[in-house]
Formats: sequence, C-alpha cells, structure tokens
Amino acid sequence: MRWWSLFNKAEVENDFARIAAGGFDSVRVFLTWEDFQPEENRADQAALDRLVEVADLAVEFGLALMPTLFTGHMSGVNWIPSWALGCSSVDDRFRVVSQGKVVKAGLRNWYTDGGVEAAQCLLAAEVASALAGHPALLAWDLGNENSNCVIPQTRASAHRWLARVSAAIRGVDAEALVTVGLHMEDLEEDRRLGPRESSVSCDFLSMHGYPIYAQWADGPADYRLLPFLARLTRWLGEGREVMFTEFGLPTYNRGARGEQSALLIEEDAAAVYTAAALEALRRAGCAGAMLWCYSDYEPALQRTPPFDLAPHELSFGLWRADGSPKASVEAVAAFAGAERCVADYADPWIDIERCDFLRSPGLQLSRLYRRYRDAV
Repeated sequence: MRWWSLFNKAEVENDFARIAAGGFDSVRVFLTWEDFQPEENRADQAALDRLVEVADLAVEFGLALMPTLFTGHMSGVNWIPSWALGCSSVDDRFRVVSQGKVVKAGLRNWYTDGGVEAAQCLLAAEVASALAGHPALLAWDLGNENSNCVIPQTRASAHRWLARVSAAIRGVDAEALVTVGLHMEDLEEDRRLGPRESSVSCDFLSMHGYPIYAQWADGPADYRLLPFLARLTRWLGEGREVMFTEFGLPTYNRGARGEQSALLIEEDAAAVYTAAALEALRRAGCAGAMLWCYSDYEPALQRTPPFDLAPHELSFGLWRADGSPKASVEAVAAFAGAERCVADYADPWIDIERCDFLRSPGLQLSRLYRRYRDAV
C-alpha cells in the first residue's frame, strides 16, 4: 500500500528477479490512487516516473506488467484521496483510509459524479501516455474490485464510465489492452457492472475468486470454484476471453497459530491447491492466471489497516516476509510453460438464460455450482 511513496528501485529489482526466477511471466501492480493523483486535476509526475522505472525493470527480467488504476479497494479497505471523498451517504461495508488515517466519510460515486469521472479520465490518459508503446505493458486494469468502493446506480452509467475511461487510455495508446478487475461478489450480487457490461468496452474479462470467502464452496481449498467462476464469467460476458487475475490462500506462519486460524491453511496444502487451481483454470480455457500475492507482509504492519482487523491478509504471499519461498512457488515453477487449452464453450450444466441468472444471482450461483461439480 505504501511502496510508491516509499519507493526503492533496488527493492523492486530484487523482487522482480525473485519473481522471474520462480517461473512467473507477469506482474499486476496497483497504482494507489492517492499517490498517483493527490489532487483532482493533477497526476503526480514523480509517481509516473517511478512507474516507468518499474516497467523498465520488468523488461529486464522478462516480465509483463498489468497496472491497476484507481486503487481504491485493496484487502478489505478503501484507500481514497481526500478530494474523492465528501458524499453525504457513508457506506459501512469497508473502512476508508485517506492521508494515512481511517476516516468516516462517503466516497463520491464516479459513475454519477462527473468531476470524479473527469479526474479518472485525466489520470488514465496520463499513465497510459507514460507507458504508451512500452514493451512491458500487458494491459490496463480499470480498478481492483470497484464495486467494493462504489456501485453504479444504473447499467447505463456503468457502460458510460467504462467507455470513457477506456477511451482516455486508447486515445493516447491505440494498441493498449483494457480490462477491469471483477470479483466473485460481482456474480453473487447484481452490482450493475459485471461481465456483460465489461465485455462491451474491455478487451478481455478479469475475475477474482477465493473459496475462503464463499459459503457455498466446499471448504477453503476448493479449487474447483475457480474454473467454475471463470466459465460463468465467460458465459455472462457472452464468450469474451477470461483471465483469472486473482486467487490464493493465506497460510500459517511456520509453527504459529493466529487469531484468524479458521481462514489460514498449511503451506503444503496451499501448494496442492495452487497446482490444482492452475491446471483447472488452464483446462477451463483461461488466458492466464495471477496469484495473490507476491509476498507476505512484514509482521510489524499487523497493527495498521487492514491487518489490525484482518490479520490473515498478512500471509497470502508466495514468499514469506523474509524472502524465503513457500511450497507454492515450486508448484508454479512446475506449471510454467504449460500449453494453453482452447476454450470449450459447451457448458451443459448452465440451464438458464442470462436474464434469469441476474434476477437472483446469489441463489443461481450456488445452484449452478452444484450442477457444475456434478458435471465435472
């Protein structure tokens, strides 16, 4: 959350070297909104310069880069610049952190607030211009689980926002690919910006999924949940290609047991899950898969948001905080280079129309998952 403001090029170089040596070929990075746009009408030049440095390092290590804009939501907290706050309606789903402090404030809804949307288009154009034609650029992600910040009032406002922000990027880099970070809750509820809406403006769809957060999954390491979500996303997005851009599991520290032990699993079990999930996503025809996340956080951060209320967020890493690899790294290395499967669009377990799914998505999601598990 603070790496842009505490930027250290040597640290990034060491991290990228470790990631590349582990068999990975791409990295998703988060452009914390407050760092990149401290004022509504200004992108921060120092942050843009650092982003270019990061992209240059990615090229050195053969890594592709997916920058995520307007972050925004991450790990159960909304990290928002002060100028994007001020709505009289406060959403209590997630805490808000601004200028380093937890604040009680409502977010200006960028689907209806033209000022925020214009600011986002400005930032999108500035960062896209900074990396236009850069060999490291894989795609632009228009936000990490945006519906955890604000929800569009209508589908029309969601379509308009996607079109305008995408156009701001393509206006300075016509070859840029664009996606948006959807997540499991966008399928559990109709939040009016899901796969169907995204498919109009995005070059491919993204999905995030975690069985530890799904009551209808078969336990915290139910890897079958992921290809199910990928296939359902592709179906709802009318056949648009899907990249599974977030999955992972939090693990116990070696020999330790924390307060949130119900959400943690052993490192060896996480490695088995990782290997099974990667193969299942490959067989589902996904364009790729990304794991949350690179490294555990330093234990010294456990008293700061989000870890003070969600300590399990400390240990999703593939590497421990001391830089030593967990068993999942070996699972990824063994998978690297696997050939992509051609997507099979025959999903006979889907027995309803898209419009019927959207009338009761939570009910239909769990019902269809049972049918999917029986079918596979």
